[in-house]
Amino acid sequence: MTNHDEAAAVRPLTLAWVSRHLEVGERIVRTEVLQGGITAEMRRLTIGGPGGGTRDLVLRTFVNVEHAEDWLNREAGALTLLTGTGVPAPGLVAVDPTAAHCEHPSLLMTHLAGRTVLDDEGLETRVPLLARQLVAIHALRPAERPREYVAWTTADTVVTPKGADAAAWAAAIDVIRRPAPRYEGRFLHRDFQPGNVLFDVSPPESAGPRITGVVDWAATSWGPADLDVAHCSTNLALLHGPAWGLRFAEAYEEAGGVLAAAASERLYWQVRDGLAFSEEVQLVAQPWRKAGRAELTKRAVEERLDAYVTALMDALG
Repeated sequence: MTNHDEAAAVRPLTLAWVSRHLEVGERIVRTEVLQGGITAEMRRLTIGGPGGGTRDLVLRTFVNVEHAEDWLNREAGALTLLTGTGVPAPGLVAVDPTAAHCEHPSLLMTHLAGRTVLDDEGLETRVPLLARQLVAIHALRPAERPREYVAWTTADTVVTPKGADAAAWAAAIDVIRRPAPRYEGRFLHRDFQPGNVLFDVSPPESAGPRITGVVDWAATSWGPADLDVAHCSTNLALLHGPAWGLRFAEAYEEAGGVLAAAASERLYWQVRDGLAFSEEVQLVAQPWRKAGRAELTKRAVEERLDAYVTALMDALG
């Protein structure tokens, strides 16, 4: 087995486990670290077949992660459920959620073509594609529902950025003190955002970009469509500017998605997600910088978050 680099090496027990799930005559010929994962180590494994052909698998490994078993069980369940639905998700090959066989809890899945695109260029074309993909995810009606969504922040844990519009943030925090609005449950990805969507970046000129995959289903939940839309909106606002965060909800409706009827209810979910980012700006911005968006420093992202939260509150006023 050859490694792309030392960090790409797969640990011995995990290597043996992966090998047991390959076809007869197959072996791992190359491993490569994939960028972008915040909580897990991601590796692409190139598998060589007896006839000389190759295929790729992806190994997700959770090292010292508190909820690894839960996340891996949820992702394995989601990938199984998504098979044959038309939603372009990886196929499940094997999962070891309790590290019964591997050094650490791990999941092995098929590799999808394409790559994440975080650039500003071409965004006006990609946003409607993202919206249409999310509508398709929300249209799924699984026989067995995933667990109910969990809120990622509370009014008492929000971190108001330095120099932020204090009045707007105080008003926003008051919004999420209220009980959650009633909603019709939907199948949620729960972390649907540009970092978890793969695009074919070299299609024929006439075709334009297309989505080739949606990855990272570890937080799959049941809840309001508004929450998934709000999460993608916040990511777009921080990556590309507040106006794009506001635009995404419109794109979702244009694609046939249905959001809460009342503006105050929509605001609740938008603000709840926006404020959740206040606690983990550094964690969120780091993979973006690694992916080439060097200008997205912690401070720059905080300023965009402030502008976005303020814009949400202004829109209601």
